[in-house]
Amino acid sequence: MKKDILTSIENIEIYPIISLLIFVIFFVGMFIWVIRADKNYISRMKDLPFDEEHQKKQQL
Repeated sequence: MKKDILTSIENIEIYPIISLLIFVIFFVGMFIWVIRADKNYISRMKDLPFDEEHQKKQQL
């Protein structure tokens, strides 16, 4: 039944290509962002869960 439904859809072969393209664009975009990101920002975000001053401000 699934096979009949999928074969009845016109141009269905484009959907896997589109999903792969979206994945690759997202992956490349994230890779570029990681490479170009400010190292101070990354360090600050890394240490944020252990920052007691920030937690005290959030509780107030």
